[in-house]
Amino acid sequence: MTQRLVVIGNGMAGARTVEEILARNGDFTVTMFGDEPYGNYNRIMLSNLLAGVETEEGIFLNDLSWYQENGVTLNAGVKIARIDKDSKVVIAEDGSATPYDKLIIATGSYSWTPPMKNVHNPKRGYHQGVFAFRTLDDTRGMIRYARDHERAVVIGGGLLGLEAARGLQNHVSHVTLLHAMGHLMERQLDPKAGAMLQASVEGKLGIEVITNAMTTEILGKDRVTGVKLADGRVIDCDVVVIAAGIRPNTEMVASSGLPVERGIVVDDQMRVEGEQDIYSVGECAQHRGNLYGLVAPLWDQAKVLADHITGTTGVAYTGSKLHTKLKVAGIDVASMGLIAPEHDTDEVVVYNEPKKGVYKQLIIRDDVLVGAVLVGDNSKAASLIQAFDRGTPLPEERAGLIFDLGGAVEESAEDMPDDAQVCNCNGVSKGAICGAVADGCKTVSGVMDKTRAGKGCGTCKPLVQRIVEWANGGAAEEDPAASWYVPGVPMPKPELMAAIRKYELKSVSSVFDTLVPGAQHDAKSKMGLASLLKMMWADEYVDERDARFINDRVHGNIQRDGTFSVVPQMKGGVTTPAQLRKIAEVAEKYDVPMVKLTGGQRIDLLGVPKEKLPAMWADLDMPSGYAYAKSFRTVKTCVGSDFCRFGVGDSTALGIALEERYQGLEGPGKMKLAVTGCPRNCAEAYVKDLGVVAIDGGKWEIYVGGAAGAHIRKGDLLTTVDSAEEVIRLTGRFLQYYRENANWLERTYSFVPRIGVDRIREIVVEDSDGIAAALDAAVEEAVQAYKDPWKERAEPATPGQFRTSLPLTVLPQVPVRS
Repeated sequence: MTQRLVVIGNGMAGARTVEEILARNGDFTVTMFGDEPYGNYNRIMLSNLLAGVETEEGIFLNDLSWYQENGVTLNAGVKIARIDKDSKVVIAEDGSATPYDKLIIATGSYSWTPPMKNVHNPKRGYHQGVFAFRTLDDTRGMIRYARDHERAVVIGGGLLGLEAARGLQNHVSHVTLLHAMGHLMERQLDPKAGAMLQASVEGKLGIEVITNAMTTEILGKDRVTGVKLADGRVIDCDVVVIAAGIRPNTEMVASSGLPVERGIVVDDQMRVEGEQDIYSVGECAQHRGNLYGLVAPLWDQAKVLADHITGTTGVAYTGSKLHTKLKVAGIDVASMGLIAPEHDTDEVVVYNEPKKGVYKQLIIRDDVLVGAVLVGDNSKAASLIQAFDRGTPLPEERAGLIFDLGGAVEESAEDMPDDAQVCNCNGVSKGAICGAVADGCKTVSGVMDKTRAGKGCGTCKPLVQRIVEWANGGAAEEDPAASWYVPGVPMPKPELMAAIRKYELKSVSSVFDTLVPGAQHDAKSKMGLASLLKMMWADEYVDERDARFINDRVHGNIQRDGTFSVVPQMKGGVTTPAQLRKIAEVAEKYDVPMVKLTGGQRIDLLGVPKEKLPAMWADLDMPSGYAYAKSFRTVKTCVGSDFCRFGVGDSTALGIALEERYQGLEGPGKMKLAVTGCPRNCAEAYVKDLGVVAIDGGKWEIYVGGAAGAHIRKGDLLTTVDSAEEVIRLTGRFLQYYRENANWLERTYSFVPRIGVDRIREIVVEDSDGIAAALDAAVEEAVQAYKDPWKERAEPATPGQFRTSLPLTVLPQVPVRS
């Protein structure tokens, strides 16, 4: 008989347990409740999201469609208020009751806030500028707030605090890490290793670290201005992130009459003590007196629970030997077992090289590894973890355990047991990887997508590749899709462009109909194809509205609440009193919630409902500033030579000329430019997709491939020219070469290193391939085809183009993981 399974908690442990049950074909109807209005995402990856090296789409494990496809009813954003164990019903905060036959509690943990004065505001929760670091919404809030502030303090020197500090460096100019204990990561590292890690964090990353720092007060009346320490010191800051630890979410469970100590008390089958039909799993569960915050034990618990609830007998979770191998703020760290000897007979092997930031310690008892700490070098971590897990006798030559001495090296993929854990972040074993290969998945990327191995911190990717290669009989197959320009058309960019020209395909639908087997249309490929076709055909391109992203359909930048931002063009950042007056009048007339200066030297009108856009554009009567498309954005300029005492070139006039010529030019990724009148670089030209710098003698330097966002890279010097006319000509030629040869969504900071600046210089400046004239002609054709998109206000392209879309009523939809 089908039983009703209810799961309270849609985090990593709860969702993983449901996956395990579904994989065992358990006869259940599954209903899940989650506090957050999303599918299941990888909480470990929030630090990568904060650092800008991962997107929101990339951290989701199961999007909302996964639940539908697997027959799981997900109540996203619904919190359970009480469990009635006698009636076998859970009651939500909205009063609804859901009956169960079996119940799994996976409520996880919450971010613990140490006692501090002024940390909370009675009206809004945390004081303005103070953030926890636990959820996707926490991370979003931090990113939004930090980008407009300068100095951040992170409270907590554990793994999460270090990752928060590293991520915040992408948004603020200075980060201070405060840790109440004597050394960093004191639960995983001994004092010497903690000191070594601190030296690396300070020296390599530029993060200020203060240990023995007990924070007692948040300063600032309306918003954070600093923090006060127990010794009286004051640290100035305008952002505070609390990452001081976690505590199990057990209040609701305890109030429902279930046994709770530090966590929810469970037995070896993960049943709640004294209950036959209630289970608990994850960070909220207390097993044999222990709580587990690492991922691997949670996966072990999920497997045992799934086995037991689906009828397998004799299974038991007996606890986990804790170990971790990861990058902490970009620095290799591994820890397992003891961090200090417990007995006089314990053997301790230590290697310490402060200059290189390398520290290694082993603790050995009766020839068995019982503890290890590695900082700065994880090359031997995998073999040490296996020795620790298995308790196998160690070789007499201890040095070989931490160095490659020309003898035995890392254990081969063939020698690893099937149950050896490869990916700690997602709990993937060698056997699971080999199973994916046996099921027909022969590429490394395909195995990673199927098993999630390597999708966490990424340190296990080389091992995953070795195992896939071994399981394939010596070599993994190349993933043909890796070279496709868009995922839905099986062709690399050069072949795709050749086919488009051959068959004269001038619309997105014609590309699918002609070049894709079965003429299957792929929604994820439409934007990339539309951009490519516009670049190739200019005014001959056949526009199909469903191939556009919402920003390109209404020519505004959609915001998180469903409103849009309007950015009028200000060429080179130059404006007039009349323009300013008009913008101010329009902002007042349409009750614009926020008027903001952008980093591109323009004015952003934020919070505009879609139906108001045409009237606003008509009243503004200014061209679009292109703050939303994959296109040429803006040209930032400094004052230049007219007014600046140091200027040696008229950067303002050149910037305006560039923006007038290339406005709206489509590309594989957005293109940001800057022109600065001297090497003092006030317009930040060195870190733009294309930057121009005036130097003595009337010359101009052209830099390409720079970035100053989530990725930071100084541009490469392409060439030095004698005139503004040469700058404009070579700028267009470079942009056209980039448009024709870059991958979809590949910014210049990736494209330039991939091709090589020397090779680009040969083509663009020296015309080594004889294509300069063709590049110049192609970009000229694109320039001549330009039309101001805001002119559509008079004749909407579709009846619903500017139909009202607020209020938003649908839950946020998470894109499918690729």
